[in-house]
Amino acid sequence: MSPDSGAATTLDRRVATLDHAARSLSAASDFGKQVKLPRVLEALRRVLQLPGGCAAVRARAADLEAAGLFLGTDWARPHILIPSLSTGSLRSANADTVVLEAVSDLRLLAVAKGDLEHPMISAEQANDHLSQVLAVNLSLLFTAPTEAERVQQGRMAEVPRALLNYLVTEIGYEKVLENLVDEIWRILRQRPIQVDSVKRMITQIAVARANPDVDLGASGLGADRLISSLYGTTEGCREDPGVEIYRTRLESMDDSALQYEATGFARSMHDTGLVSPYHAVLLRFLLGKGEYLLGEAMGLSSTGRDSLLCYHELVRSLIEQAVHVETAQCIYGLTLMLERGILYQPPVAPALWRQLALRLSPHSQQRLTQVFGPAPNARAWLLSGVLSVLGLPLGIGQGDNPTCQSARALSMWAYNDPDYLLQTVVWAARDDEIVMHFEGRPISSRESDAGVSTALQHDLDPVSLLVVPHLDRIYAEMGRQCVGRDGDPHRWINPEFHGWWSGRGFRINVDVATGQLTDLEDFQRHFYASYHPFYNGNQPVIHPQPAGIAITDSAARFVGWHAITVLRVNLDPESKMRVYFYNPNNDSGQDWGDGVIVGTAGHGERFGEASLPFEQFASRLYIFHFDPLEPGESAAVDRTELDRVFGYIRRSWGADRLPTETVADEQVQTDTP
Repeated sequence: MSPDSGAATTLDRRVATLDHAARSLSAASDFGKQVKLPRVLEALRRVLQLPGGCAAVRARAADLEAAGLFLGTDWARPHILIPSLSTGSLRSANADTVVLEAVSDLRLLAVAKGDLEHPMISAEQANDHLSQVLAVNLSLLFTAPTEAERVQQGRMAEVPRALLNYLVTEIGYEKVLENLVDEIWRILRQRPIQVDSVKRMITQIAVARANPDVDLGASGLGADRLISSLYGTTEGCREDPGVEIYRTRLESMDDSALQYEATGFARSMHDTGLVSPYHAVLLRFLLGKGEYLLGEAMGLSSTGRDSLLCYHELVRSLIEQAVHVETAQCIYGLTLMLERGILYQPPVAPALWRQLALRLSPHSQQRLTQVFGPAPNARAWLLSGVLSVLGLPLGIGQGDNPTCQSARALSMWAYNDPDYLLQTVVWAARDDEIVMHFEGRPISSRESDAGVSTALQHDLDPVSLLVVPHLDRIYAEMGRQCVGRDGDPHRWINPEFHGWWSGRGFRINVDVATGQLTDLEDFQRHFYASYHPFYNGNQPVIHPQPAGIAITDSAARFVGWHAITVLRVNLDPESKMRVYFYNPNNDSGQDWGDGVIVGTAGHGERFGEASLPFEQFASRLYIFHFDPLEPGESAAVDRTELDRVFGYIRRSWGADRLPTETVADEQVQTDTP
């Protein structure tokens, strides 16, 4: 008997076991299904580990769903599934999670191919979902399991790879890479500081591009544009020769050729927000030339060029110490810092000279080296992070950490008070301590107890890596000092923690004790009167203002409370009033359900801004600050518009928080012809 026939026999036996377990699950009551489910999951795991297992499960996907496999999980509602979350499911140490994700994807494949009609999702939607799943998990298609994956997942580490290979065979690479390219551009339009994950995705595209068996189709052109932004930006490095060879080539170029290289790198950087390692080699080489070529290499406008000429010694020193092949991305931060003109603020240039000479504490050096590596040195990594934060204050992300308050504070200071940001960096990096004051009393990060985050993850920029742990402890201590006060502690914390410009007026529409919504109409009228130009005398937002929102998922279900910054309120290109805000979450483009989809481009957003139509934003708002001396015209707010806001609330996070009488009143209004 051949090995293939032996494997087939094993698969037949395991499939028969699966069929028997599925029939038992189907016959059980809803309560009894929880008892039968583990046997089905175990049978599925054993089938998926064999060649041909994916096809066998795909053929049974409809029966498995009907039996109740997905009962009580998000997989039971395929139309709300988010492709990017499949990465965590497929890499999970929990075998049941991997199995459920695999079966769900195989069910969607059956829908996409017309083998199965599903009441919640069409064939086109299923195909698009699977293309995005493949796109965000592309690395699993081209790499074997790592040692960490083998330890964490055991034999299940091969199941996601077998699944994705089966899916891509059925769907094809063209749509997958097209989705991946679109996803990369969507992220890059937000101009994040941390782009390592984007660079890894581009590298995977480059690997696929070099594979003759992979047909990229129409997506090849967009893929080439991304690949060249890192590995072949200009004529001098078109074939990705390596930095040493490129440096040698620069030495033989005349000024005309150097200008051609400089403008090529600058154009690509401003187009994508990505910086090639070769760009760092060029910029360091141009230190031996005049300021003109340096300005060309950064693509500076007249504003940025003036900053360069006025502070040329400082800029040259920053390039010498911060710009290396490993830290090339900070060139974009340096460029935008010059474009912002913040060097003209009297404290900023001296503070950067101090940063250049700063001696880091042993703890700071060890932490930076642990995360970013020994080359270049820790001080260079920190300085590169400072440039990125000052140039891209809305690109700061909280990483996989519950520290949105601290990330928001860093962003707000970089945006609005850069010299204070530089001061906190010095305190954290040199002294291993930050001291802030709360109602006149000093709070030391060194003497405070643990913060909100018990174990800070390392997926942060260098500045956040050092400063956020201190801010997190101070923020938590401010909260502890508010214990026993009536109301939400953010009333007192936000102005002290973020800065004097935070409005001293404070509104919240949630009763802290019960979690129920309260004073909803008055809250919304007050928000409109404070922020909407039609009701506040056309007063723009002058300083960024802290606010709190109720985050919901794509099914409009409540997820949690989140800190954001209101930046401005303006009419968008379609003359619709929108709120533009900063979200410290690493990706602001989110679906909050009920048609509330956060925009990051195409609605007048500047790089790093998220936006929503005013009424949709208001529907997710639960905390805002305001100036009590500027009351606005709350009585003038249109009742019809408020009713639309209340509808969004009622259909989402407020569904079980509205007072009984409010629900009854709204029902009467709905029933009235």
